[in-house]
Amino acid sequence: MSNSIKLAILGLGTVGTGVITLINDNLDELKRRSGRDIIITEVGTRRQRDDIDENIIQNSDLMAIAASDNVDIVIEVIGGTTLAKDVIMHAIKNGKHVVTANKALLAEHGNEIFAFAEANNVHVAYEAAVAGGIPIIKVMREALAANKIDWLAGIINGTGNFIMTEMRDKGRSFADVLNEAQELGYAEADPTFDVEGIDAAHKLALLASIAFGIPLQFDKVYCEGITGITLQDVNYAEELGYRIKHLGFAVRRDGQGDNNAAGIELRVHPTLIPQDALLANVNGVKNAVLVNSHPLGQTLYCGDGAGAGATASAVMADVMDLVRVLGSKDGDDQSNIGHHVPHLAFIPEQLSDTPILRAEQMTTGYYLRVHANDNPGVLADITRILSDAGINIDAILQKPAHKVGQVPVIILTLPVVESQMNLAIEKIEKLETITDKVVRIRLDELA
Repeated sequence: MSNSIKLAILGLGTVGTGVITLINDNLDELKRRSGRDIIITEVGTRRQRDDIDENIIQNSDLMAIAASDNVDIVIEVIGGTTLAKDVIMHAIKNGKHVVTANKALLAEHGNEIFAFAEANNVHVAYEAAVAGGIPIIKVMREALAANKIDWLAGIINGTGNFIMTEMRDKGRSFADVLNEAQELGYAEADPTFDVEGIDAAHKLALLASIAFGIPLQFDKVYCEGITGITLQDVNYAEELGYRIKHLGFAVRRDGQGDNNAAGIELRVHPTLIPQDALLANVNGVKNAVLVNSHPLGQTLYCGDGAGAGATASAVMADVMDLVRVLGSKDGDDQSNIGHHVPHLAFIPEQLSDTPILRAEQMTTGYYLRVHANDNPGVLADITRILSDAGINIDAILQKPAHKVGQVPVIILTLPVVESQMNLAIEKIEKLETITDKVVRIRLDELA
């Protein structure tokens, strides 16, 4: 085996260019750590670039690059779920290891891709697909391999975190902050994937599969965005000792207690969390994942979740792992995939069929904002309905009227099954004294 490991980079956008820069800047360090020369032999690009080394082949035919004898590892950073899938499958078929940052592709087609990789004795590495430069995939697959993970919660979309931080710290509206996020390049021209939670749901599907040994099931992730969050609710939450964060949760339920449903909760939504919680103090575009496992307990992993440097760092961490899989500089063939951690951290034959709970089976606390006519007995009616539904109240805050004769009432509840809350809200909204739809935001103590 040659002492050189030959890379192909498909896509020369922010991340692809970042990978080239990282390799050029840290070439000696990479060789010292791996014992191999790591060189870029080919790049996939639509147009010829003058800033690319003349020894690197530039080609717009991505399928040809994926099958090239001049390539050991294919790095896919083109994005999307169509061409990217075709190219990755073609690379696998031709015996190439793959590194990808494509969370959408893996969340939606990962089961098929990983199975095909195992059948062809190659590996698909994807550290860069979740939380940028935070090595959360490696931590969960390797460092926590002896732990049973009970739950995880994460800020896994920097755009959403930036928006919520600015609203809280500077009293700005959602629309105003979103415009700035687009100007700064944190949000796309079409920000749907970020603000509606789809991007976070892709990442959560991957994390949950590793945490619980279940197949990827993106289509079963409950997903709620932050477009409905108002400055009013941000301020009320602060007054009650909470902050609103856009979080992804993967929670193992054993069927004990009031909720008899056993299974996995996969949910992305705005959440009130205590102001002194670790995640509450992760601000701006930072990402963070809090993992609760046994026997280790809670551990937090925090850092840059996007950007050329952070993502390129994660890509090259995967490359370095695969260099070791490909063998030593002495030519020993160690390319057998059995020497590598399984894609989803569990042996494929041991993946669990634990069910994913439906939205109405999920259990959380709630923040409720109810607008009512300022009449005697209104609060008593609301609390009676909640009590009859088996919902315990943790705190009540009645605010001054915003409109003549109307008052907002803020209620925090203890954890309750969603189906019970749905019925209670339906009854509250039917009261003649209620003037608007009940606003609800989930609440979690992260304990």
